Amino acid sequence: MTSDGRDRTPSERVDACVVGSGPAGALVARELAAAGHEVVVLEAGPWFDREDRLKRMERAIRPAFDGGDVWGMGGERDAYSSTGDRHYPLNRARVKGVGGSTLHWQGMVMRLHEDDFRRATVDGVGVDWPLSYDDLRPFYADAEAALGVAGASDNPFAPPREEPFPMPAFEPSYSDALFAEACERLGVATHTVPNARNSEPHDGRSACAGYGTCKPVCPSGAKYSADHTADAAVEAGARLIDRAPVQRLVPSRDGSTVEAAVYATPDGREHRQAARQFVVAAGGVETPRLLLLSADADRGHPDGLANGSGWVGRGFMDHLFVGAGGRLDEPTRQNHIGFLTSESHAFYDDPGRATEGADGGIPGSDADLGPFKLEFLNYAGPSPVELAMDAEEFGDDLLDGLQGAYGTHIAMGGLVGQLPRKENRVTLDPSRTDDHGNPVPDVQWSLDARTERTMERALDIQVRIMRELGATVESTVTPDGTGPAYHQMGATRMHADPAAGVVDARLRTHELSNLSLVGSSTFPTGGAMNPTLTIAALALKCASHLRADL
Repeated sequence: MTSDGRDRTPSERVDACVVGSGPAGALVARELAAAGHEVVVLEAGPWFDREDRLKRMERAIRPAFDGGDVWGMGGERDAYSSTGDRHYPLNRARVKGVGGSTLHWQGMVMRLHEDDFRRATVDGVGVDWPLSYDDLRPFYADAEAALGVAGASDNPFAPPREEPFPMPAFEPSYSDALFAEACERLGVATHTVPNARNSEPHDGRSACAGYGTCKPVCPSGAKYSADHTADAAVEAGARLIDRAPVQRLVPSRDGSTVEAAVYATPDGREHRQAARQFVVAAGGVETPRLLLLSADADRGHPDGLANGSGWVGRGFMDHLFVGAGGRLDEPTRQNHIGFLTSESHAFYDDPGRATEGADGGIPGSDADLGPFKLEFLNYAGPSPVELAMDAEEFGDDLLDGLQGAYGTHIAMGGLVGQLPRKENRVTLDPSRTDDHGNPVPDVQWSLDARTERTMERALDIQVRIMRELGATVESTVTPDGTGPAYHQMGATRMHADPAAGVVDARLRTHELSNLSLVGSSTFPTGGAMNPTLTIAALALKCASHLRADL
């Protein structure tokens, strides 16, 4: 027992040991436990009390909020380096705890397009996935059911599907309607956004209550978070040990399997958890880091576990944000909703395409471009709460000031994909250590010319739409000023060739027969879609293979 009274000693040899309890790990654990297998989940962070979420929201909207107050990220435990061309602010958008980053995510869940799985074949760049959209299609449907997705089949560019969404889509917001009129005149189709949040009561959780603080916290529980799936895994018989960061995986003497996961507990002790199968679902950075920390030259893994190809840590990708903001001479009612309700994939599969519309349309481009999507933001402009709390006026004077500063802002955004490159990588920084003396992760990240051209194309289209809307464009997010969407992908990529990747199409490492990796780190390419639904679909696919093996 540790000081909080929880038993964190290892179980006797179990069927499966899962590292991480975000959406990937929680889904694998739930599936295996429901099938009657003995499962232990090791989670580095705590099990947060849901009753505290209203207080977390209150902290988040205070002007002094610095990003780390809500979920306790930062300090020696979460130290990192970033020595690439661009600083990568890793702690800005990750959570260590039961539920992982779904505790504070935006909640958008799109399927990748068919061409995203065959980027080398279609565009001659990157690599093809060792599986197709059709291979993942049934697991996408299962993932939408597992997360609880509100959506509509109104996207003419989306990949094919048969089954309806679990819940009806959210209605487009008021500002979405303004954008839709301008887009129609330019020949740009708009459509709803699939959201992993309840548009009606579902799965024991309420419909969205409209707090508008979806990121960093949903106080009502209407937005899906993986702690609910972790609960279901425990109810099915899994054992979840929180505050148990895994320090390394121990390979067998011949290096062909994993024998144990070594984890630490708050009392300063280390323990070994043995299992028949191991699943690492620790996120896009911590998964490759754990493999690198598990290097064992005596047992055939001198450069890190499962790293005979040299691809552990390499091929790191993220999505880039590009956007334009301004004002209209009328109320836009933005900041009333904390999530997206409309977007456009009109240029996703053909980013250089021209459009035709009543007002001339969008001109085409012959440049070599990658996929991107357009987003119509519902949270533009300053927060009225922050404006009020910072103001020196009170009463009617405060109201007059707020009306002048808030309510006419409007903005667009978009996500742009980047290709996997070996120089973009996650390595270990031996000059800095965490609270257990392990080298911290070093994220080396940069942009390539193709990504920057794609960003410029996406921004040009956004500015044209804003001007068609009649907005005064006051700010833009350009390639020079962009940042990541915090969708860490690619650093343990999936590839049919063991010499060119880390895991195969069933998410099992090429070199260790009982070690699987799930999460966005296995993506060979990233497309430009938010990755969580694909993470969940791959986790369910992996679980189906493990059930057969066990």
